[in-house]
Amino acid sequence: MLPSTILTSVKVTVLEAIRKGTEFLERKGIDSPRLQVELLLAHLLGIKRMDLYLNFERQLQPQQIDALRDMILRRAKHEPLQYILGSVNFCGLEIKVTPAVLIPRPETEILAELCVKYLKEISKKTLDLTEAASKVKSSDRSSYLKVIDYGTGSGCIAVYLAVNCHKAQILAVDASERALEVARENAARHGVQDRIEFIKADSILTLCEGPKVDLLVSNPPYIPTEQIPKLQPEIRDYEPRIAIDGGADGLQVLKHLAEHGGRVLKDHGVIMVEFGDGQEQKLMELFSACGWSDIQIVNDDGGQPRFLTAVWSRLQ
Repeated sequence: MLPSTILTSVKVTVLEAIRKGTEFLERKGIDSPRLQVELLLAHLLGIKRMDLYLNFERQLQPQQIDALRDMILRRAKHEPLQYILGSVNFCGLEIKVTPAVLIPRPETEILAELCVKYLKEISKKTLDLTEAASKVKSSDRSSYLKVIDYGTGSGCIAVYLAVNCHKAQILAVDASERALEVARENAARHGVQDRIEFIKADSILTLCEGPKVDLLVSNPPYIPTEQIPKLQPEIRDYEPRIAIDGGADGLQVLKHLAEHGGRVLKDHGVIMVEFGDGQEQKLMELFSACGWSDIQIVNDDGGQPRFLTAVWSRLQ
């Protein structure tokens, strides 16, 4: 429980709530405690964080005090802020998140943007992705670019692609039905549910009999199993194990995609994946050994190798 001096008064101002909440989270070892409290309080009040500074003397209602206390207690136990708030910003889109899905990271935005850039480049030969969808018969999607988002989780990548590529059809795949439920909600939230199909599967081989696709994208689990106990509690204790544990070397799913991903791609189709620290050399060797060509590594905003792209030829 919170100490009796924290948020128990019937008259608590915004400033007092921020001060006391910050002190409490700081004692619990939470990083950036004031920022955390401000984000929680702004969410609770339905205002922008900076607007709190214009409302320091505003008195909180008893139910607001109780709600804020509960949220601060959850954060003090290292529950991720994003789960408490219920959503995260991803490439400008509000994406719902629950403990059933991995919380989208800023670096994964780069992967999503790489995908959109590629789709728009190949569309120049076949279609205009920026053309209003209303100009094409809704039933005529034979010319649409086709994408598989393998391990879709919250659906953040699939939804972002559908929002930005009006003539792309996405197959969002995940082994977790609970994750797919969240992904469906996010697709509906952004009005793209008619161009995203959701499938429960734990192997890319399940999709081999379907239509071949232009792009296979994945942000798979890539943390080695032995490193899981060393992770910060926000990740280790709250995010779904299936979404972070990449097996003994962290490459279990990535190996699967290298070995079998080409079977779902069209000739000269492309794969784009995210990977962990220090895995780039092994992945380049792996994809090369499996017959992929034009293998490239892309860095994240911190200058660290983070993404691999490669081309598959069906004529080899």
